[in-house]
Amino acid sequence: MVACTPTKLVGEVLPGAIAPDFTLTDGPTGQVVSLSALRGNVVLLTFLYTSCLDVCPLTAEVIRSARDRVGTSARDVAFIAVSVDPVGDTPATTRRFVAEHGLESTLRYLIGSQAALARVWQEYGIAQAVSTKDVLHSDAIYLIDRTEHGRVLLHSDVTPETLATDLGILLRER
Repeated sequence: MVACTPTKLVGEVLPGAIAPDFTLTDGPTGQVVSLSALRGNVVLLTFLYTSCLDVCPLTAEVIRSARDRVGTSARDVAFIAVSVDPVGDTPATTRRFVAEHGLESTLRYLIGSQAALARVWQEYGIAQAVSTKDVLHSDAIYLIDRTEHGRVLLHSDVTPETLATDLGILLRER
């Protein structure tokens, strides 16, 4: 029996335009991160907030599980979360969130000012609204290839297997 390697992306295939660049700060480490500096890596880009009680923790767990399924090739994936809560997502809360989900040294959790984050939300079509109790936002997970082209859009209902499959396909491309 021969193992079959999937060759077709499972998520919603995007037209392949260059992903909009941005520069924000990694909350847990304080390092400045630019999307363009990650060229050569596959990039998983999602949007989270640390005080979320439902979708965001589940998304983090799916990312961790997909990373584990990808194995050692995951070192060629830049896992990025952009905050949708510029007030509540601080260096301390992002550090705690990353640790709670077993994503230390994996997930860069980017924070910034309201204006800097709003620019990223707009460019990636992330609807965001803050109420007095909650932050509402789109549940997008973008996969960007090694040449900075947006290739796949997934949502929070993605399985770790599907996410790992799409990451694997993009990792095999040169």
